[in-house]
Order: sequence, then C-alpha cells, then structure tokens
Amino acid sequence: MIDKKWIGHELPASVLPIERSRLQYFAKAIGETDPIYTDAAAARDAGYPDLPAPPTFLFAAELDSGASEGLMADLQIPIAKLLHGEQSFSYHKPACVGDTVTVRSAISDIYEKKNGALEFVVKTARATNQRDELVAELRTVIVCRN
Repeated sequence: MIDKKWIGHELPASVLPIERSRLQYFAKAIGETDPIYTDAAAARDAGYPDLPAPPTFLFAAELDSGASEGLMADLQIPIAKLLHGEQSFSYHKPACVGDTVTVRSAISDIYEKKNGALEFVVKTARATNQRDELVAELRTVIVCRN
C-alpha cells in the first residue's frame, strides 16, 4: 500500500534547457510535421522567437533529472508494477530554444480502486521559464498494479 503520508510531498526541482537539436530530434521522434518545430525561420514566421518546444516535450524534465525515478523509489513502486495512467498539460506560454524551464512537482493525491488492486498517485507540476513566467501546468497519474 502506498502510504498517504506522501500527499503534499514536493519533488526536487528539475531544470531543462531548451536546446535546438533536442527539439528537432523530439519533433521527428513523435512524427511532428509542422515546420515550426524543426525550422527556425518557419518558427519566426509564425511569431516565435525560435523553435518552440512540441506540446509534450516538458514531460522530459523530470525524466532527465531523475526525479521521476527517485519518486518511484521513495514510494516503493516496482517498475514492473508501474503504469503511466494519464498525462495532461495546460499551456500558458511557449518554451523556445534558449529558454530554461524549471519544473516543480508535488504529490496531490493518492487513492486506490478495486479493493487496493490498483493504486493511483496524482502528481501536479508547474513549469516556469528563466524569467519565472508560468509556461505550463502538468498533471500526471501513475498507476501501481498490486
């Protein structure tokens, strides 16, 4: 059973520099064909200062920093029982090449279903840029199969 004492727990901040080659690679990997994600001129023509991060890119911050892996260890969720249940994003401002995004997350809920056969951990996060402007809010639901 995942201890509900973790509700309110804050993860270490995760810092993600927004780099051109990484955005281009990510856009290609997800099959994004809009040139604003791969061509700086097209991005500028669309009103961006440089390539914007594709919509789901910010999810990488906590994967890169190890915060997600650390959380699973803290919660004692074995990787073999882990499911990524849900992910949502609310965008407020684009993150573009040259920006540095900091993601701060906390556990907002822990609950179970099916008499404990499934446990759910809800994590909410705020992503801000180097000017402390809100870029996005993220919500993740992690499922542990017991």
